[in-house]
Amino acid sequence: MKDVQRQTRTYLMSLFQQHGMNPRGDLGQNFLIDVNLIEFVVRNAELGPRDVALEVGTGTGGMTAFLAREAGHVISVDIDKNMSVLAAAAVQGCHNVTLVNRDILKNKNTLAPEITDLIRQKVAERPHGRLKLVANLPYSVGTPVISNLIASDLPWDRMVCTIQWELAEKMAAEGPGRHYAALSAWIQSQASVRILRKLGPNVFWPRPKVDSAIVSIWRDSAAAERIHDRRFFQDFLRRIFSQRRKHLRSVLSGMYRKQLDKPHVDQLLVELSLNADQRAELMQVAELISLSNALRNTIQQRGLEPDTDTDPETDTDHESSGNCEPDTDSDTDT
Repeated sequence: MKDVQRQTRTYLMSLFQQHGMNPRGDLGQNFLIDVNLIEFVVRNAELGPRDVALEVGTGTGGMTAFLAREAGHVISVDIDKNMSVLAAAAVQGCHNVTLVNRDILKNKNTLAPEITDLIRQKVAERPHGRLKLVANLPYSVGTPVISNLIASDLPWDRMVCTIQWELAEKMAAEGPGRHYAALSAWIQSQASVRILRKLGPNVFWPRPKVDSAIVSIWRDSAAAERIHDRRFFQDFLRRIFSQRRKHLRSVLSGMYRKQLDKPHVDQLLVELSLNADQRAELMQVAELISLSNALRNTIQQRGLEPDTDTDPETDTDHESSGNCEPDTDSDTDT
């Protein structure tokens, strides 16, 4: 395989000028130009021959080429066809790279089935194959990509990504506090999160207006087994954190009013030793899991199905290439 071209700011400016192109602000294209940081991301992913590396936001292929040197196979996805052309040149001769020119998401709650099918195929081709997300993630899709990958049945093992600093704080928030949200509980119920490094705008070209972070997320299958119904739990978190400052009894009575009356809710809270006046934002992850499991079991025992706010067919209006301006994730995004 040929040597990797180190895509510095000077190189990228020349490359874009040569092709008569400019980074597209509407797609939020901000490229990681510190090669040491690219190598840091790839190194922390601990890739090997059994790994399929998923990269979202291929860009000009600066990280893709480094991934190809370490992983068994690389699937790199970008929505911008111009970037796919530039990336193809950067990874020419890398026979273990598949470039995909499309949106990684079918909608906000679902990864594109064409991508998940391709991932399964490539993982199945490798003995004891596993998936790792390694990417300079576009800010606009940071939450849905990570959240939906965790929700999927894909055999992911680790994620090492650059994301918006504010989102990293939310993902890593340990217990109730200013950054603690539905996303915090969703990720930490099934994985461990660590912020590896904070990044200033100067390591990207063009520069974004906010700080970024490199985060490492690794799967905790034993922890995930505590959740009886992950789809129910994900919806439960979205809904309960949308009313995070209201009293628990009132929130639950409203959320499941078609399945449970207030005496049922009161009994459930007593059984779990939860205060009816407690607020969702002050509950630990383990408490949220126990409450979700108890709610689901109680509803099932009554022969009913829960109402959910999840609409998997809702289309998204995002763009998913490069990094963009600040993420507007709400407390309810998971």
